[in-house]
Amino acid sequence: MTKKFLSLLAICAIVFLANCSRIEQNNDPIIGIWSQSELIVTENSSKQTVRKEWIFNDVFLGRYHEIDGSTTTLKTDFNWSKQDDIYTVEYKGLDGKPNNIITIKSTDDGFYLQKKDGATLAIRE
Repeated sequence: MTKKFLSLLAICAIVFLANCSRIEQNNDPIIGIWSQSELIVTENSSKQTVRKEWIFNDVFLGRYHEIDGSTTTLKTDFNWSKQDDIYTVEYKGLDGKPNNIITIKSTDDGFYLQKKDGATLAIRE
């Protein structure tokens, strides 16, 4: 009887301790949806919008899309990391796509992601 009671007490203690762990919340300003849109004019003067979209989540992962008109032409996951104010976006499964090294910049109109060469990567939605 004592062994059963001690076993039950040990199981209860394990369950209690497992439920007490807290996951730290990530409130990084990059979390959210960022996009870039470009209007392409083809040879026959038709216009097509190409949209690139980055969705950053709070566990240092994200999803990247390229949308040509209404068709998704590319979808892949990425990892992101931050050191000081510099973010690195590493794409999974895309051999030819280099990592993005970016920072968050602000204007009167909102926020945007700036590449290390000074070009704008995306704007916050």
